[in-house]
Parts: sequence; C-alpha cells; structure tokens
Amino acid sequence: MLRALTALMLTLSFISTAHAQEGDTPDRSGTGGAQTLEDIMARQNGQEVDNAFRRNATGDPDSAAGIASQLGTLGGASDPELWRALRFGTANITASNNGPAATTLIQDGGMKWLQFREGPLATYGGYLLVGTLGVLAAFLMIRGRITIDGEKTGRKITRFKAVERFGHWLLAGSFILLGVTGLVSLFGRKVLIPAFGHETFAFLAVGSKWVHNNVSWAFMLGLLMIFVMWVIHNLPDRTDFNWLRKGGGIFSDGHPPAKKFNAGQKLIFWSVIVLGTSISVSGLALLFPFEINMFAATFAKLNAFGISGALGLGELRETLAPHEEMQYAQLWHSIVSFVLIAIIFAHIYIGTVGMEGAYDAMGSGEVEEQWAREHHSIWADEELAKAKTPSESATPAE
Repeated sequence: MLRALTALMLTLSFISTAHAQEGDTPDRSGTGGAQTLEDIMARQNGQEVDNAFRRNATGDPDSAAGIASQLGTLGGASDPELWRALRFGTANITASNNGPAATTLIQDGGMKWLQFREGPLATYGGYLLVGTLGVLAAFLMIRGRITIDGEKTGRKITRFKAVERFGHWLLAGSFILLGVTGLVSLFGRKVLIPAFGHETFAFLAVGSKWVHNNVSWAFMLGLLMIFVMWVIHNLPDRTDFNWLRKGGGIFSDGHPPAKKFNAGQKLIFWSVIVLGTSISVSGLALLFPFEINMFAATFAKLNAFGISGALGLGELRETLAPHEEMQYAQLWHSIVSFVLIAIIFAHIYIGTVGMEGAYDAMGSGEVEEQWAREHHSIWADEELAKAKTPSESATPAE
C-alpha cells in the first residue's frame, strides 16, 4: 500500500523529474544563451522547461569588471544572473540566523505545492471521502444491517478490558479531532470563509491548528497502546484465509470461525498501525520544521533500488531544499490521512449501524454470548472454557 501511495504522490506532485532531450533543446544563439520566447510560452502553458542552460549562468567572478566600472560592485554578475544564483542555490550567502533554511532566499516550488494542495489533493481527497460514504450508504440499503442470527442468551462475555477500551477510544477520539481540524485547514478557505466570513474562519483556523498540534501526541500514544496490547492477536493465521474466502459471512448466511480478531479486523489493525505511523512521522517533521528530512534520503533509496524507474517516475531528485522537504511532508501527511480516514469510515460503519451487537465490544466491553459464537466462535469457545466453575471442571475425589 505504501508503494502505491508513493507512486500516487510522486506522480501527481509538484516536483517534475522529466528532463529535456538533447534533440529538443531550442536554439538560443539569437538570445546569447538566454531563454527564448518558446521557453517562456512553454512555462506559461505548464510544460517542462529544462533550466540547465541558465542554471550556471550566474556570472564569472574571474571576469569581473574593475571596482570603478559599472559592474564592479556586482562581482561580474548582472542583476538577472545574481537572481538566478539565488534561485538555484549557488549564490554565496551568509546569514546571522543559523537555521537550516536561513540561506534559502528563493524557493520557487511553493506555488506548485499550493496549486497541488488546492487542486488535485483537495479534489480527489474530497471525492474519496464522499465516495466512501456513498458506497457504505448503498451497502446498508442493499445488504441491510447484519443481525444476530440465533436466539440471544442474555449472557455476556468480556471482550475488552477497561485499559483496552481506553487505548481504543484515546486513538479513535484523537483521530477524529485530527481529521476534523485537518479538513478545516485544507477546505476552510473554500467552504468556511464563504459560509461564515473571514473573522469566524480565522478563529476556527487558529483553534484548529492548536488542537491539531497538541492532540497529535494523544494519537501517537493511543497508537502505541493498541499495538502493544493487540499485535499478538493480529498476526495472520490459517483461519484468516478461510474468513476472507467466505467474505466474512457478510454476503452470505453463516459466519466463518474466527479468533479474537477476524481477518477483516486484522486488515484494519495493520492499516491503522502502518498508515498511522507514517502520518505520525510526517506530522513530527511538520511540528519540528527542517529538523526531520525524510524525502531526499527516500528518493535516493528509490533510485538506488530501481523502484522509481519501475514506477515510471524516472530519476528522482536527491537534493531538496529545506522548504521542499516540508512541502513533501505536508502532501504525504495529507494523502495518507485521506486514505486512513476512508478506511476508518468503514470501521465506524461496521462497528455501529452495520452490525448488531458490535458496538458493545467497545462500549461496555461485554458482548452477547450468541454474537460471540457467531462472529468469533474460536475465541468464544476459549473464553467459555476459561469461565467454567471449579465444580464443573474438577475431578471427583475417590
């Protein structure tokens, strides 16, 4: 799944990896090597323009004019050449601030990042969430609620202890808050400003940022808790193949045997762990700007192992400006969050309106015995065997 997400982000992102072919290089002899009208028009049309022809055209200090001459104070570089040196990061710059981005005076990827964020990211992310809700609503109308088939016994089995429920609700509650505040940050300008005005949105945006930054720690704690408590129960086994083959009994009568967690729940668990960890790492990179740089090293490994070529992405750039690292982190954070939100929609559906008795497992922690026998028969048999009274299991004395 991470490989597919990597391909999606890199394919749609603002960093282009295409290079102009030697035979397509325009004739710039008439402009003295400067860009031509064709270059300008191609860039305005959103086409890739190879900047190699002017990347190094930043003046020659060895050919600098005398100090009394017109260009002497510029060290042999004209104003356009100086700005190109700043843009491409080749200018000799010193700054009083020792921060990692202090000497990056021009970083022109910001507009492409913004256009992608407001365009494809918001558009396709919105389609994913609305489409997921639509599919779940259609499934409920067609399939109906999954009810308890047999006669209820009135007896309860403890499914989750208090500490397990605490870890689950800590993770779930923080994720909901993070999802809502993240969507406010992404869609606020398009949705909330027209509806409530700038002042109200400003208040909501500031509050959402504070909540998002601080509740993230609760999310990471909850993620760690459920991993430690449940990883042993979510390792694959032979029952999972049978469960998947029969579709979990969702599309037919009867339910295949399952342990404490069935194959569907295990898929949810590992999706939350893997995607949640990825969201957390990229979130930490955003919380501590320029301190955690993941993408240049990742691109280097993708190039080294030939993965980028196999995905049709060509040779990825292995040197990124500090701001580009942050832009990539924000895009990755958002894309993976959209995917996880869609998965959690399905989890919430099956745990509430989709299945009778499912909410009790995380509500009170006690489930109906008949529900347990139908959905987790192997686990139910084990729990009922443990609950036998000493008189039932004791050997008569001679």
